[in-house]
Amino acid sequence: MKKGSTLFLRLVICLIAIGVLAGMIWFPQTEGRATNLDLISIYTDPFIIYIYIASISFFVGLYQAFKLLHFIDANKAFSQDAVHTIKTMKFASLSLIGFIALAVFYIRFFVHGDDSAGPTMLGICMAFAFGVIATAAGVFQKLFQNAVDIKSENDLTV
Repeated sequence: MKKGSTLFLRLVICLIAIGVLAGMIWFPQTEGRATNLDLISIYTDPFIIYIYIASISFFVGLYQAFKLLHFIDANKAFSQDAVHTIKTMKFASLSLIGFIALAVFYIRFFVHGDDSAGPTMLGICMAFAFGVIATAAGVFQKLFQNAVDIKSENDLTV
């Protein structure tokens, strides 16, 4: 693969990370409950803190994707390190699904007075998207592991 393709993908990953980080900083200030609160009160809301803790998995997944692109550039795509990177991406996606499920459960059953249909649907769509990512990572993990096994067998026979 040409370095330009991986450079473009790295740029996209960086733009996604910057956009999500900017949204995480900006959105709590514009949210409905935060209209009359000071900055400290906005960012000490337990639900906002929960979202920040859950976002660690998202950024770990982005970092692992960035790391995988580095392995591809170094012609080490079919190595045990690349398989481990994909496995970490899969677990990051699965943990995000768990965090989203807990958040939807909290919004659905414990937040009264607000319409919970919108956040519930958004959570379901996000969980589905991360489920697709986790499934693709699982498939790639098996594929890369098989390639690593075949490569090591070929190295032993030579």
